[in-house]
Amino acid sequence: MAETAQTPLERSLAEMVIETLELEDITVDDIDPEAPLFGEGLGLDSIDALELGLALQKHYGIRLDSDSEDNQTHFASLRNLAALVEARRTT
Repeated sequence: MAETAQTPLERSLAEMVIETLELEDITVDDIDPEAPLFGEGLGLDSIDALELGLALQKHYGIRLDSDSEDNQTHFASLRNLAALVEARRTT
């Protein structure tokens, strides 16, 4: 179970991550909002990042520049992703 409580937006994003990437062995409660999504955290890779970028655009109207250096920060954790959505969402 996640060590840090998730906000409603973080729970929604966790659901989106699990659904988009078809993470069958992961539940929303397994994703600590402050844990890394890539590498040692959930073990996501660059292809996963592209899929998540498309899902963010579809669900929240957020467009990310694929070669932006900020993307590494945005995708660092569920909490960072939630902050990005809060700042940029159009829907």
